[in-house]
Amino acid sequence: MGAEVEKKEMRGIETMTVQVPWKAILRFSIPLFIGSLFQQIYSMADAVIVGRLVGVKELAGVGATGAMSFLVIGFATGITSGFSVVIAQRAGAGDKEQIRTSAAACGWLCAAVTAVMTLLSTVGADPLLRLMNTPEDIFQYASGYIGIIFGGLGAAIYYNMIAGILRAVGDSRTPLYFLIFSSVLNVVLDLAAVLVFHGGVEGAAAATVLAQLASAVLCHWYAWRKYPDIWPERRHWSQSLSQGWKHLRIGLPMALQFSVTAVGIMILQAYLNGFGSAVIAGYTAAGKVENLVTQPFTTLAAAMEVYCGQNYGAGRPDRIRQGIVSSLKMGGAAALGMLVLNVCFGRQMIRLFLEPYDPVIVEYGYTYLVIIGVFSMALCALQIVRSSLQGMGEALVPMAGGVLELAARWGGCALLLPFGYAGICFSTPLAWLLALTLLCLYYKKSREES
Repeated sequence: MGAEVEKKEMRGIETMTVQVPWKAILRFSIPLFIGSLFQQIYSMADAVIVGRLVGVKELAGVGATGAMSFLVIGFATGITSGFSVVIAQRAGAGDKEQIRTSAAACGWLCAAVTAVMTLLSTVGADPLLRLMNTPEDIFQYASGYIGIIFGGLGAAIYYNMIAGILRAVGDSRTPLYFLIFSSVLNVVLDLAAVLVFHGGVEGAAAATVLAQLASAVLCHWYAWRKYPDIWPERRHWSQSLSQGWKHLRIGLPMALQFSVTAVGIMILQAYLNGFGSAVIAGYTAAGKVENLVTQPFTTLAAAMEVYCGQNYGAGRPDRIRQGIVSSLKMGGAAALGMLVLNVCFGRQMIRLFLEPYDPVIVEYGYTYLVIIGVFSMALCALQIVRSSLQGMGEALVPMAGGVLELAARWGGCALLLPFGYAGICFSTPLAWLLALTLLCLYYKKSREES
């Protein structure tokens, strides 16, 4: 009864501290999953439209920027996720005033992050492409595409901030509605940019940025009207200035963990670039498929971040343990499904990105999909355990796991290079397994001490 009264008093806040754990996680995950599928349409639309309507070299150029994009946008996603962990903990504790103060802190911190990151990423884009041994025949396409994506970084940060605040207070549905809208808008703008305005890769990038910005603005407007009790008033902005470090203490390690992982992917990309544009195109297409079929893992992890944050704030470690077990069981079923999809339908999914069809490129991509499919449960468990620890405020250990993942991917590439392209592909699951081992050992130790 008390929980129901508390919910009515805290208008606009849905806690995950009273429901059966697996039901709470699944209920929260479903809109996230649908939204993540539509979010993938952003990058997939660029790849499909560029690969089929512009050319394979242009597709390889877009693909060559994938690791760089993850480095920068991953940092932004990590820091906004860290800020939302603070809000989730305060939502679990039922502290509405502190939620508003945190929302204000998110606003000015994200504005500062946008200014710094936009400057650094746009200036450093071409040197990074050179450092990664990007082939000359695709360099201009890669540079043109990533320059516009980095220039519009503020749109991605804006959307992630608003979506993170809403998810932290239990609403995973509102961000879904505007992701669907922006995904459809992105496809329309992509087609117009390529077919009508003949904008090539630059046009596709501009379409992505415009769609993200439209989604962020509309989501903010709608959420402000729907949840007036969670948005800051004037007094909260002044109070938030003293709380910046509380948010950065969790946000920065999470951002660095994303970026350290991205550096590992960049190293792998640099090794792949030495095999030529055909390998890059195949790996790029496979990477888009990977992003799609791993969405159940990503959404379970995002749900666990909020679930653990709220239950940590409510002082319920028993529910955290139950939730981790439940999410691992659901993730296991998803991992089996990913393996079947990759093995049975991998070639067909890769062909979506290629016109004309090139069997050599398809086989390069299929090789990678089969390898990661076999080790999909390791990736699933890694994401769930890492996000659970982050939700409980443990940011440094997951970051250490990211450093280990970087070292393993780099070492794996160097050691397995004599085995060719397949050897480079195996460095990815090797990195997953080692990082997972570290996080599981830490979680087991923390349980024994508690």
